Amino acid sequence: MPDEAKTLQAIKFDTEKIKLEILDQLVLPYSTTYIPIATTTDAFHAIKSMQVRGAPAIAIVGAFSVVVDTFNHLQSGNGERTIADLKSALAHLIKSRPTAVNLANALNDISSILSAYDDEHKVDHEVYDKIYKYAVQLYDDDLANNFKIGDNGLNYIVESLKSENFTGPFSIITICNTGSLATSGHGTALGIIRSTFSKLNQETSNHEFYLDHVYPCETRPYNQGAKLTTYELAYESIPFTLICDNMVSSLIASLSHSKVIHGKSSPVKFIIVGADRIVKNGDTANKIGTFQLATIASFFNATQNANIKFIVAAPRTTIDLDTADGAGIRIEERPQKELTTLVGPVLNGSQVGEKITVGIATPGITVWNPAFDVTPHALIDGIITENPKAYVKDKDGNYNLSA
Repeated sequence: MPDEAKTLQAIKFDTEKIKLEILDQLVLPYSTTYIPIATTTDAFHAIKSMQVRGAPAIAIVGAFSVVVDTFNHLQSGNGERTIADLKSALAHLIKSRPTAVNLANALNDISSILSAYDDEHKVDHEVYDKIYKYAVQLYDDDLANNFKIGDNGLNYIVESLKSENFTGPFSIITICNTGSLATSGHGTALGIIRSTFSKLNQETSNHEFYLDHVYPCETRPYNQGAKLTTYELAYESIPFTLICDNMVSSLIASLSHSKVIHGKSSPVKFIIVGADRIVKNGDTANKIGTFQLATIASFFNATQNANIKFIVAAPRTTIDLDTADGAGIRIEERPQKELTTLVGPVLNGSQVGEKITVGIATPGITVWNPAFDVTPHALIDGIITENPKAYVKDKDGNYNLSA
């Protein structure tokens, strides 16, 4: 893809024409294609198929789709839609990604707005204006909070390294995609990496340490890390090396013994991940494979004193205080074909051809394909939100996420 065609803008909302477009993330990094979203049904299919993904982005697209759908309905002159009809559409839209709490939080907020009216009340311009203001504020707040998360994560990293008197270059591992493509912009976990590299690279760091390299996991089965995180890191000129999900232990062990891998030997000091739902005790649902990263970090910390910090980064809209612990999180199961096939374009040099599906497993087999796993809070060192103070554990090993 030519550089001028590249973009990190996942969501386009025209505030004057009231039109919504999303970047189709199923065709990245080979093509930049925007898809129009005119109804909540369009949004449901885009979210369900993962044309848009990332918990904050899903919530924003969901909210904006309600705005566009309502606007188009009013423009058509059809005045038969009631508050009950709109509530029904919201309930259906929530089902598109049940694990990601941001979507439910946003749509429940809109439902609360609607609760001021009787169910038989016709959806009018007054209702529309309230939904519009909410959705625009949601987008603006998410963008502002992403930069705050980046700054708070950077401060956490600096203080952690200073507390152990660490010096020299260090590396960071991440999984899935948690950057601009998963949010309104900048990102959560990848936003922290972006902010850290900006202030702590070899040329800009005012400390005795600097971020030298990033290792994104490919993130099977949908490969958001390979397709999207590498796209963002390359776009930002942040040095990185892609690894498979099952290479993490070998990578950490090799770097901890100063083994040079493609010219780099900086030890892994942080594993930074996003979240789709953080419950009251700090247990966190995120892309499948996250739990094993936390477990690996715990092993190296316990056996080799590696002092790898496992950090969760997310806006407070991801926090679910109504669920006590991870056992109460519903884990979405994805289609079996995502594990038994690969889908991608035919590549011929720089030419990108049509997408094809290639089988990689025995036909007709049973497949378990959960989209997420739950990392116990005991394995999480810090939960970074837009709150100026990073959530760290108290003396009993618990988080106070309601603060």
